[in-house]
Amino acid sequence: MGTLNLTPDSFYDGGRYPTSAAAIEQALQMVEEGADIIDIGAESSRPGARPVSAAEELERVIPVIEGIHHRTDLLLSVDTTKAVVATEAVEAGASIVNDISALRFDPKMAGVVADRGVFIVLMHMKGTPETMQKGPSYNDPVEEIKAFFAERIEMAISAGISADKIIIDPGIGFGKRLSDNLAIIRGLARFSVLDTPILVGLSRKSFLGDILNLPAEERLEGTIAANAIAILNGADIIRVHDVKEGKRAADVARALRNVKT
Repeated sequence: MGTLNLTPDSFYDGGRYPTSAAAIEQALQMVEEGADIIDIGAESSRPGARPVSAAEELERVIPVIEGIHHRTDLLLSVDTTKAVVATEAVEAGASIVNDISALRFDPKMAGVVADRGVFIVLMHMKGTPETMQKGPSYNDPVEEIKAFFAERIEMAISAGISADKIIIDPGIGFGKRLSDNLAIIRGLARFSVLDTPILVGLSRKSFLGDILNLPAEERLEGTIAANAIAILNGADIIRVHDVKEGKRAADVARALRNVKT
C-alpha cells in the first residue's frame, strides 16, 4: 500500500503534492514501482494534528481519486474518519475506507461501508491525533489491542459489514510508546486469531527515529528492516512512502515466511 498524503502538515510528505495533478502523477509512479493499493488521505493524523473540515477534505481528495481511478484499475483507499468523505470517495472510485478511528468518530461510517460493500481498515488508536501521545500506557499492548479489535469487528459485522471485508491495523505510533510499538511488531502473529488481514503502517515513523536518532528523511533503511520483520511476523499489507524499496523488501520477506520447513 503506497501512501499519498494531500496535506500540508503530514510528518514526512506533507506539502509535497500541492496540486491534484502532482498527486496523480505520484500515484502513477507508485503503480510503476509495484504498489497494489494507493491510500489517499487529506487530513493529517500525525501526533498533535488538528482536524480539518469535511469540505476541505473533499476538495483535496476527490479530484485525486477521480484522476487516479480514470488512469489505473489499482485498488484505491481513502484515509478518512468522515462518512460524507467516504461516501463521495467511493463514488469517485475508492474501494477501501481506511478509518483510523475504527468506526468510532462518525456514527454513520459503518452504514456507508456496509451499504456500499467496500473494504474497511479498522485501526487502533488511543484518543485522537491531537491527544494520542499524551502519556499512553499498556500492560500488554498486543492483548489489549486484540480485545479492542474483537469488539470493533463484532460491531462492524453487526452493522452489516461482511467479515471478509475487514482489515485490521494495530496503529503503530498512534498512542504508543517505543516499547509498545516494538512489542506489537514482535507479536503480530498473535493477531492471527482474529482471522482478518493485518496491515501495518510504520514507514519512517518516529519510533524508528527514536531507535536510530535520525530525522524522517533518513529512516528508509530502518523502515525496510521493520517492514521485513513485520511481514515475517504475520503482516499481510505494509503501508509505505517508498514503494519500490518496500515492494522489494516485502517480496523477500514473504518468500522467507512461506518456506516450508
